[in-house]
Amino acid sequence: MNLPGSGLAKGLAVTLRTMTRKTVTAQYPDTQPLLPPRSRGVIGLLEENCTVCMLCARECPDWCIYIDSHKETLPAADPNARARTRNVLDRFAIDFSLCMYCGICIEVCPFDALFWSPEFEYAETDIRELTHERDKLREWMWTVPAPPALDPAAEEPKEIAAAQKAAQKAAAAAGDAS
Repeated sequence: MNLPGSGLAKGLAVTLRTMTRKTVTAQYPDTQPLLPPRSRGVIGLLEENCTVCMLCARECPDWCIYIDSHKETLPAADPNARARTRNVLDRFAIDFSLCMYCGICIEVCPFDALFWSPEFEYAETDIRELTHERDKLREWMWTVPAPPALDPAAEEPKEIAAAQKAAQKAAAAAGDAS
C-alpha cells in the first residue's frame, strides 16, 4: 500500500543524501581522466593490413571514409608464372566531423586494419581540419591497447575442437593405410 506523498518523501531523501556528499570536480586539462581499458575514442589505421577492399567505406552509414588507390603490377617470381597485380593505398582519410563512431567500419574490416584507440583529444578549431589522413590515423594506432588475454578457464571453441577431431581422424586413417 502506497501512502499519499511517499514518492515525494523518497525524492526528497535522495536529494538530501546527494546534498550531503562532497562534490568531486575533475580538473581535466591538469589531470587526465581514468578511462576504461577498451574505451572508444578515435579510429586508428594499421596500413600494412589494409588491402584497399573498400568494405569499410561501403558499409559506413555516414560515408565519412575516403579511400584512393592504384593498381601495381608485381613481376612473376617464376618464369612460367604470370605477373600479379595488387592494390596500393594512396589515401585513407576519415572525416570525424561526419563520423558517428558506430564502429561498423572496424567490425567489417576482414584484415584487421582498423582499431579503436582510447585517444580522445583531437579537437580542432576549424571543422575542415577534422578530416584526418592516414599519417594521423597511423599515429593513433600506437595508442591502441593490446587485446585482453584469453580466459584459460574458458571452453575451447567448437571450430578448434572440430579441426582437431578431423586431424586425428585423418592421422588414424593414414596410420591404417600404411
